[in-house]
Amino acid sequence: MTLRDAAAQVRENAYAPYSRFQVGAALRTPEGAVHVGCNVENVAYPEGTCAEAGAIAAMCAAGDREIAEICVIADSPEPVPPCGGCRQKIAEFARPEVVVTLCTTDGKEKRMTVAELLPGVFTQAHMART
Repeated sequence: MTLRDAAAQVRENAYAPYSRFQVGAALRTPEGAVHVGCNVENVAYPEGTCAEAGAIAAMCAAGDREIAEICVIADSPEPVPPCGGCRQKIAEFARPEVVVTLCTTDGKEKRMTVAELLPGVFTQAHMART
């Protein structure tokens, strides 16, 4: 199964009763493990949690700590980029050259690197004096 297929499949499990905007994400580790996540909304926080954050949480829960590639899919006219918080989370676990594939359910695709997705990323090096 491709990462796109895994992301599309988990997207169907999204809980989005307020926005009706379902998003799925799948990532692969360097060892080949695949972790998935979907967005989850609730009445107190209708924008909910993001699919990318869910996939990263699943990866960490499994004991993995590195993203080799990631794919995000949504039913949108154009590929949807991760929110700012998820961009930072992706950058925390992926090297700058890791490919992020953004997809629509009707087949559009945009590929970019983590460095392109989040230029000027905040890293541990910024805290070197603390």
